[in-house]
Amino acid sequence: MNRGSCIIIGSGLGGLACGVILAKNGYDVTILEQAAQVGGCLQCFTRRGVKFETGMHFIGSVDDGQVLARMLNYLGVRDELALSSLDRDGYDVVSLCGDQFKFPMGRERFIEQFSSYFPSQTDNIVNYYDLVKKVASASSLHSLKYGESDMAINTEYQLRSIDDVIEKLIDDPVLQNVLVGNLPLYAAVKGKTPFSSHAFIVDFYNQSACRVVGGSDAISRALVKKLEEYGGKIITRCKVKRILCDASRATGVETEQGQCLAADYVVADIHPARLLEMLDTKLIRPAFRRRIATLPNTVGGFSIYLHFKENTVPYMNSNFYSYRGNTPWGCEEYDKSTWPKGYLYMHFCHTDNPVYALGGVILSYMRMEELAPWFETTVGRRGTDYEEFKRVRAEILLSAVERDFPGLRNNIAHYYTSTPLTYRDYTGTEGGSMYGVAKDITMGASCRVSHKTRVPNLFMTGQNVNSHGMLGVLVGAIVTCSEFIGNSEIYKQLSQADNG
Repeated sequence: MNRGSCIIIGSGLGGLACGVILAKNGYDVTILEQAAQVGGCLQCFTRRGVKFETGMHFIGSVDDGQVLARMLNYLGVRDELALSSLDRDGYDVVSLCGDQFKFPMGRERFIEQFSSYFPSQTDNIVNYYDLVKKVASASSLHSLKYGESDMAINTEYQLRSIDDVIEKLIDDPVLQNVLVGNLPLYAAVKGKTPFSSHAFIVDFYNQSACRVVGGSDAISRALVKKLEEYGGKIITRCKVKRILCDASRATGVETEQGQCLAADYVVADIHPARLLEMLDTKLIRPAFRRRIATLPNTVGGFSIYLHFKENTVPYMNSNFYSYRGNTPWGCEEYDKSTWPKGYLYMHFCHTDNPVYALGGVILSYMRMEELAPWFETTVGRRGTDYEEFKRVRAEILLSAVERDFPGLRNNIAHYYTSTPLTYRDYTGTEGGSMYGVAKDITMGASCRVSHKTRVPNLFMTGQNVNSHGMLGVLVGAIVTCSEFIGNSEIYKQLSQADNG
């Protein structure tokens, strides 16, 4: 049964997931991708035979019955993925002033481990862990329990900042800081980022945490394969220039090549600022345009992609977060003398249970304003000054990592770098931000992006709707697709996928 045609702009995780769900439910789906490679932040790249991740470095909650496993089963791709579990006794390691703290998976191990670090805080640790689980479970979408949302819990912890909640739960200042050691995963800002964002991320990875063997582009390949099985198609190197509208609705899109494609529905897996650039219609009010223009976006990132000499660097089965001072907060506030205040270091899982790593990545915050001299340039054409800027920053960051991993520099055969400009040009995110639109409790609902627009058959999906990360984007895709096929039907299909 053909329920109508749908064009999806962008082939990031949100666009691909929406494409699969809608094609599975009888829609004629075409995904248009401006780049040569699909996947958005699922993309990988290869240099000198070594592969690197660009965005999705590890995933969580993929054991049987857990939320991401259920979603991947529903999308029909879980069996297509080879997964390698991170260290269950320390999938994350946080280093503060040289002291290291391991985060184990599971409630009992987490409480036991942190009680050994902070013996006087056991009751507070239990209360913290249980609150994280309570907040994560309060959302029917994040728990996939249809109709079981706890709106009071949802609302309270969307309006309270991470630091406010943790400081009231925990009276040891060191433990307060250790518990937010993974904040680069969502670029949290003190006093602004809601505790719910922290709870969703912590619960997601504490259940189980894995790397995708061979790279997360396996996820995008599997989704494209499933989309095509359902009759959908994807066209690369096809950039949308305009969304065509009549007086009441969207009628299709126009590409940069001048081709006009008609559609009954349009879904945009892009930053809302990019969407508005494509829209010339009175259906979108000036006030909405002004609000989108003033939305805060998360900080950008500087990355070093490390190609190791063969058989020199033992594979690190955890993620390492290091901070120069005694707190993870405020790393986005730096000057030349204090950068980097912190970093995240991870290895690429090139094969099942590797003994040695072939490649890895170091990530640290970088504000877009530092790249002002090169705003008008494009990838590969930024000039020698830009290359020197990156080289100097890479050497500074490598020196910081060398303090925690002595001798690492001697084991690097080659390295490559990227800046917020790279993110801007490859993903279209505003200001080269790592995670798009930022959550900010001080702005209330005005910084939230709805999946619905004033154009009745034009919808949004992706990391700016609901929240970023693999779970957040897939939840957002379900929200978007519920406008087409209904919440109850999606949950019914999820249940059927679980059973069969």
